[in-house]
Parts: sequence; structure tokens; C-alpha cells
Amino acid sequence: DYSGYSFPIREDLVSAHRRAWQRIGEPGTWLSARERILVAQETRQAEHCRFCDERAVALSPYAVVGEHDSCTDLSAVRIEAIHTIRRDQSRITDAWFESLLERGLLMTEYVELTGVIATVMAIDRFCDALGIERHALPQPQPGEPTQHIPAGAKPGLARVMTVAPEDVSEAEADLYNGMSGANIHRALSLVPAEVQGFFDLDSAMYLPDAKLRDFDDEPRAISHAQIEFLAARVSALNRCYY
Repeated sequence: DYSGYSFPIREDLVSAHRRAWQRIGEPGTWLSARERILVAQETRQAEHCRFCDERAVALSPYAVVGEHDSCTDLSAVRIEAIHTIRRDQSRITDAWFESLLERGLLMTEYVELTGVIATVMAIDRFCDALGIERHALPQPQPGEPTQHIPAGAKPGLARVMTVAPEDVSEAEADLYNGMSGANIHRALSLVPAEVQGFFDLDSAMYLPDAKLRDFDDEPRAISHAQIEFLAARVSALNRCYY
């Protein structure tokens, strides 16, 4: 609820945030509702983790020995994944990723963790930027994970398997609904619900895919050029490969 903020906030943006926040508390594809909320808690906790602080200033984060300051009962391998994705994503290596799989983390779980982390980071940083108190996490909703794996998922594009637009099956026909299926969309495609959920949020906070190159239509208060300048600056500050 942003009604108390001193500047007007677009209603489509408010609605997108509400949908995203509600989705965190719902059963996922590989994580239960409770587990998804715990992932969100650990995402916030990672900002204050002393072990992550030590890794951040080390020449190699993997040369530092210790334990994360955790706030949940998630497994150690999930906590390692969450904290590293949140705090030191630009130095993630193939060897580190493979070590997670060797310790029992499923590739599908890794993708869903990433989707939850990205959602929490996006909305928390929105609140931080506007000086608004971060939202309380939702209550877990009943239900079980679907454990659906897209039939068209293939290795090769990234560390995780992905689904190309031409390989989308009938079971996930709306995977790239309203999207081009570019690499940034495919990154989460091993868990289709995370593609649909995160880019629903992205369309409101950034631009809908169909508007990216429609330079005759400026749907935001600032222009395409201004949006891309800000996006590039934020990406640089966050050491984002994109």
C-alpha cells in the first residue's frame, strides 16, 4: 500500500507489486509457500551477513572459510545459493554452481530461488529508493508444488537448462506470452511460473516487451533514452553482466 507516499505512484505498478508479493506466499513449482517465504527472509538477511561481507572484499570469495549468518532453517546449500546470488552474483563460477548440485540442490530449485530473490530485491529496492518501509512478507498459502519440468528444456544456453520459444510445449503454451523469448526471458524458463511472474513485475517497473523498440510511443513519464540510461547505470553499479 503506497497511498501514504507523497508522490503519486502508477496504479499498474501498485497492482504488479501486489501480484508479485502475493505470489511469494503461494506454493511454487519446486518450493512450498513456506519455503518461498523463507527464501525471501534469507534474501534480506544476506544484506547483513558478516560472512558475505568478508567474501565481498576477498580476492576470491571461495578462499574465505566460514558460515553464513542465517535467519531460517533452510538447508546449508540453499542458504549458500541465496546469499551468493544476493551478494556476489558477478563472481559466480561454473565450479561453484556444480558444487551446489553435488550437495543436493536441484537445478530447478536454483532457478526458482533466483526468481524469488530477484522479485524481493526489485520491490525492496523500490521501497528503499522512495524511503518507504519495506513490506512485511505474506503469510503462506495452502497447496503443494507442481514439480513441472518443461518437456522442451535443453542444456547449452546457460548453466541451467532453458526452453527456446520453438521448444515450448502445450503444457506451458503461455510461457512467453507477450514476450519475445530473448535470453533474459529464457534464463528462468526451466521454471515457467518464474518467467511469467517476474516479467509481469518487470513490465510494470521497466517496459513491456512490445514497447522496448517502439520509439514512437513513450508510455512512461521519462523517455526510452532516459530509461536506458538509468538501466545501464544501475546495471553497472550492481555489476550486472547484462
